[in-house]
Amino acid sequence: MKRNSIKYIMMAALVAGSLSACKKGMDLTPNYQVTASSVYSTPAGYKQALAKVYGSMALTGNTGPSGSPDLPIGDEGQNVDFFRTWWGAQELSTDEAVSNWGDAGLADFHNLNWNSSNNFLKGLYYRSMYQITLCNDFIRQSSDANLSSRGITGSDATDVHYYVAEARFIRAFQYWVLMDLFGNPPFVTDANAVGSALPPQTDRKTLFNYIESELKAIDGSLKAPRTNEYGRADQAAEWALLARLYLNAQVYTGTARYADAITYANKVINAGYTLMPVYDNLMLADNNVANTEFIWTINYDGLKTTSYGGTTFMTHAQVGGSMPAAAFGLNGGWGGMRTTRALSDLFPANTSTAFPNNGNPDTRAEFWTDGQTADISDVTNFTGGGYGVNKYRNVLSTNAAQSGSSKDYSDVDFPVFRLAEMYLIYAEAVLRGGTGGDAATALTYINKLRTRAYAGKTTGNIAASDLTTDFILQERARELYWECQRRTDLVRYGRFAESTYLWQWKGGVKTGTGVPSFRNLFPIPVDDINANSNLKQNPGY
Repeated sequence: MKRNSIKYIMMAALVAGSLSACKKGMDLTPNYQVTASSVYSTPAGYKQALAKVYGSMALTGNTGPSGSPDLPIGDEGQNVDFFRTWWGAQELSTDEAVSNWGDAGLADFHNLNWNSSNNFLKGLYYRSMYQITLCNDFIRQSSDANLSSRGITGSDATDVHYYVAEARFIRAFQYWVLMDLFGNPPFVTDANAVGSALPPQTDRKTLFNYIESELKAIDGSLKAPRTNEYGRADQAAEWALLARLYLNAQVYTGTARYADAITYANKVINAGYTLMPVYDNLMLADNNVANTEFIWTINYDGLKTTSYGGTTFMTHAQVGGSMPAAAFGLNGGWGGMRTTRALSDLFPANTSTAFPNNGNPDTRAEFWTDGQTADISDVTNFTGGGYGVNKYRNVLSTNAAQSGSSKDYSDVDFPVFRLAEMYLIYAEAVLRGGTGGDAATALTYINKLRTRAYAGKTTGNIAASDLTTDFILQERARELYWECQRRTDLVRYGRFAESTYLWQWKGGVKTGTGVPSFRNLFPIPVDDINANSNLKQNPGY
């Protein structure tokens, strides 16, 4: 069992506050069971409420793994979990992942033919909205007037002020998710009176400006980098989100902000983080121990965060065919997800079929080839092509099972931000003309990643002439695959919907095909369109 610093205490409380009328019959009120005055009556109550805010990233309801979902959308394990729905939108729609499961709407991702009734998109949309609702309520309850009336003063009040900054960060992060995937969501903050009116719709550029201003506003209110509890946001998490925001600014607003991307990537890079020595250890059950690379994580515990989403989904869904479940620290695999050769071909040729990375000189090539082929002849069959993936394993870095934990639920924490991404953001922003950085430093950062990838050897290092934006896109895939990055990357490079870059079964065609450019955004769920007269659907849907 893992001892997480942010324990996901699923409180019993019914707190006043909702995102009004997002959907008829869709209750976005925080799923508690007692009054706000009871929940927020003590400093410990505020800490527990903060745990609910964080816990909503990892859990699907108050019971777990099923039975009391926060949101009544389809299957709780599939459609209500934040990470699982985010991963599906970001990875299954790209060259990095395919699923052989026949659940309604799931194949639409790789086929790039989803519609506004898709339950997976609906789940992601409402989960992000629900988390924003939790944040808004927490911020309202933490006003100076409320703290004073409840007798919370001194260091206890100071702690709550840190909590508020963290809730504002999480709200900004969830608005970034909505902006990145859906473009123009409804918008409401703690300043809106509860239930006063239908939420107005914002536009992508306005939302970008809000996220930017909100993150900058809380900079002095968050704890310094690496001084907060593990799993809680600090200044470095805020800087990392700003770096990611600015790298994609041209997509979001039409105006490039590469110099700003360099500035904020630099702030993280200079904050004392270092790469973990072994790439294979990044996604294991003890990746919370002495981790020097992770900036902000979603924490999972096989006994306390029991759901069929999160890294329980990641560790189980990738195991099928001849892959031995025990080697992944599991009682069994779900046989659902594998990759396309567009990803596996980015690595040097495999030389053996040995576990865990098939003898590849680049240790990031964590693919299972035994019984699998690189080419996909049948998307609906796990062994119909596409290598398995070994990246997420519910075992310790010694390859032993976690003592006293579970083989049904995962202990693997997910890094929303890690140092390697900041190196890649810096390098790409420099190559795209951003000021404040230089190509020599960018090359150094990329070769740090490649030295680790080649087990401490420099045989995989590149020369300055090799460092191009195309190389960075490939290196991002090698370093960050299956980490909820790929769709955003391909959109930024103009290679997601377009026919200029194809992969097997893109658009539902074996050799791949381009699709209309409106697919660069997902549709706002039709339920919300019907319930909120302020909303207009994204073009094409």
